[in-house]
Amino acid sequence: MVHVLSSRILLHPVDPDRSRAFYGEQLGLAVQREFGTGPERGTVYFLGGGFLELSGRSETPPSPALQLWLQVEDADAAHEELKAKGVDIVRPPVKEPWGLIEMWIADPDGTRIVLVETPLDHPLRYRPGI
Repeated sequence: MVHVLSSRILLHPVDPDRSRAFYGEQLGLAVQREFGTGPERGTVYFLGGGFLELSGRSETPPSPALQLWLQVEDADAAHEELKAKGVDIVRPPVKEPWGLIEMWIADPDGTRIVLVETPLDHPLRYRPGI
């Protein structure tokens, strides 16, 4: 069995400075560490139970198949905060048929990010009799 000690998502943005401004300033992710120098230096952000690393540079945006899933405490509050910061809101918060509240945004390279709120009465949180 493989014992995973940590997990990380690695992105090679088209414009590293623009992506650092998005993830650090607009989304407000805390920096775990930085490495290297210059505009293409690496930046690692805390991402709940894992990390998001921006490093290097890509000539093309990532595949639309790549999407990030981030859990938030309050999707409506996140919507208002991110809208005020000029984040590209792809879809405002909606309660899905499966009971989660999901809001979609996009980073500067078009990577779609779902912000998910798990309501208190959702089965992922609430299990009667246990």
